[in-house]
Amino acid sequence: MSSLSLEAAGPGKSLAETEKQSAATSSVWAAVFLTVIKLIVAFATGSLGMLAEAAHSGLDLVAALVTFLAVHLSDRPADEHHTYGHGKIENFSALIEALLLVITCVWIVYESVQRLFFKAVAVDANVWAFVVMLLSIVINISRSRMLYATARKHHSQALEADALHFRTDVWSSYVVLGGLGLVWLGANVLPQYQEILTKADALAALGVAIIVAFVTYDLGKRTVEVLLDTAPSGIPQQIAAAATTVDGVLSVDQVRVRRSGPGLFVDMTVAVDRNLSFERTHELAEAVESQVRAIAPGADVVVHTDPRENERENVAERARAVAADNQAAIHNITVQESDGKLYVDLHLEVDDHLSLRQAHDISRHIEEDLRQDNPRIAHVNTHIESRGTGIGNGQDVTAEEPAMVRRIRELTNDIAGPAACHDIHVRRQGDRYVASLHCTFDDNLPIVQVHETSSRIEAAVQGALPTLDRVLVHAEPHEVSKPA
Repeated sequence: MSSLSLEAAGPGKSLAETEKQSAATSSVWAAVFLTVIKLIVAFATGSLGMLAEAAHSGLDLVAALVTFLAVHLSDRPADEHHTYGHGKIENFSALIEALLLVITCVWIVYESVQRLFFKAVAVDANVWAFVVMLLSIVINISRSRMLYATARKHHSQALEADALHFRTDVWSSYVVLGGLGLVWLGANVLPQYQEILTKADALAALGVAIIVAFVTYDLGKRTVEVLLDTAPSGIPQQIAAAATTVDGVLSVDQVRVRRSGPGLFVDMTVAVDRNLSFERTHELAEAVESQVRAIAPGADVVVHTDPRENERENVAERARAVAADNQAAIHNITVQESDGKLYVDLHLEVDDHLSLRQAHDISRHIEEDLRQDNPRIAHVNTHIESRGTGIGNGQDVTAEEPAMVRRIRELTNDIAGPAACHDIHVRRQGDRYVASLHCTFDDNLPIVQVHETSSRIEAAVQGALPTLDRVLVHAEPHEVSKPA
């Protein structure tokens, strides 16, 4: 519910609550008025149709009181005992109203059969009967429209049930008017048919019962469906279709929708690429929630993201995903296929402080997970290397080793081309040395070829200078300016 709605309704009460309670209050007063005047005229005229209408309005009064209490209680916020709120109080009140209408139908049918076949009752179709019925029609049309508009605006089944009651009052009032009209014709215009036309009042009452029965069935069916958490027709399919339009959602696996009073609760699972970051996955979930609320404004939406293998994901990406699940990083992944089987070689990076047994355990877990993830993988060969997380003591001896620097430049230029090597640094760690250098390559050269050449340089330099413990080649395009 928006902050604007809260402010508009005043402190402590929302605009929706105010409008619903106002509609329910006016419904109660209208029901009281109509019930009283119909009872007076029914006893004065002896009309069963009018008495049926009075009984119908009396039950409407009870239903209006139930609705009044329901809309007050259903808007209470969720608590530890009612974590989904109190919205189903409205649905329960609608079920009570449906049961009251069933009682009305049974009583009207019984009295109609009695008057049609077993006993005769004089009916005085005077002007007051017609005035009351016309007044009832006007009031009920106005009230049902007001209640139905409020019910649709705030998705209130209790108010909708109340609106249906008054709408049936309108229909049944027309039927009773017709019955009274025929009785009046028999008494004043066609006396030879008076006995037959008098029965029209009882037939009109049966007509009221039939109308009420149809409406009660529809109302009761929809109320029970909500109480049993039946998904609103078509809504889950619309939600699933909208979610699949979100870029990054691979599929929608499950959509569960339930109503509770005016509220709609949506619980859904969407599949996303397992290589996405946590932040990106959260963004996707929020985008799906926005799409759902565009279909069902105000819905309470929970989106569960299920990481899945993307069909476009290749073996190397899958291997990285498996390694990431084990909180590890891998590189230099090569995959070969033979007789339908895959053979994977990779380099596993581990922290410096780990022992060989600890590092091997990580390697074994990754290899097992890879084979389980892809049954086509027959063998995984893992090269374990240090991630370089430790900080060692090293001294820059570049100026003290001119012969080593010159030899590194010669070897590099022989492989990568003249003037390819620059920015050479040599550091000493105990009696061992570490060298780093920059090499320029053609801007458009494929990275695979660059890596191959860099590896050849590293191997050639270490082969020619055995005291070098490690050589690192930094590749860069020609457009990067060389340091002075």
